Amino acid sequence: MKTVLVTGTNRGLGLEFVKQYLEAGNRVIATARDPQNCAPLQALLEQYSKQLTLYALDVASAESRKAFSKAVGDQAIHLLINNAGVHGGWGQLGKLDEAEWLRCLHINTIAPIKLVEVLRSNLVNAEHATVALLSSKMGSISDNTSGGSYIYRSSKAALNAAAKSLAVDLAGEKIKVAILHPGWVRTDMGGPNGLIDAPTSIGGLRRVLANLTWEQSGQFIAYDGTIIPW
Repeated sequence: MKTVLVTGTNRGLGLEFVKQYLEAGNRVIATARDPQNCAPLQALLEQYSKQLTLYALDVASAESRKAFSKAVGDQAIHLLINNAGVHGGWGQLGKLDEAEWLRCLHINTIAPIKLVEVLRSNLVNAEHATVALLSSKMGSISDNTSGGSYIYRSSKAALNAAAKSLAVDLAGEKIKVAILHPGWVRTDMGGPNGLIDAPTSIGGLRRVLANLTWEQSGQFIAYDGTIIPW
């Protein structure tokens, strides 16, 4: 039984990660800003009381990250899934909100890396751990043929760059890093026109993570296993 930590689990992909890893028999640490008032998480806690632990965590808050790290202690974390994120609006030229842009960069780019910092010893304790970062194909520079979406695109492109450095820096500690594209999923963030549903996306991402090789650490990989160009 391995320990899987997932952030941003109150809905969508994060909640589906929790469901599937619990069903597979893993211990799961699920975080959300207010898990006590999240009915789906509370229902899972009742069903999987011996496997699931819930923690309040605001990934963008240094104080919250520190308190969470203290609460987790020195227990080993085999898989850290940095799922929490925001869309930040479409961010069209001429209507760019600087405050929202900075907020999106803070949550989508900086917070996941800072969370790895405070949990680094937990990952080392697991021996051969994996860090997964939920990115998006919209962060691919070469794939951008439609323009727009300055805020979201730049936050994910920056995350990709930081995650690549993370893969290099953590290799000596036997920690793999997966940069993941979940597909266009029908969720609150992805909207009703998404091409796939959450179970399909997460099922694919779990297969990618289960089969991740050292050669793939630091690569940008879609839920179906294809490599996405930077």
